[in-house]
Amino acid sequence: MSEPPIARTDRNPWNWLLLIPIILPLLTFLYNRETPMLFGFPFFFWFQMLFAPLAMVTSVTVFYLSRRSRRSAQRRREG
Repeated sequence: MSEPPIARTDRNPWNWLLLIPIILPLLTFLYNRETPMLFGFPFFFWFQMLFAPLAMVTSVTVFYLSRRSRRSAQRRREG
């Protein structure tokens, strides 16, 4: 008799890291100021531009960590 297929789930604790680039831009009191300036841009603008790379790095990190933990869980089930 064959084993029933294992239901795939996206419930991985690494997914909580995805809240960082979502919540951080909402906290404007952290970056609502003009100094320090970078290349003539006030802090408010250049700090917001950092959120795009932060979101990308966080997403890639969560993807690889989730994939790795999924593989290790699968190996434990098989062996």
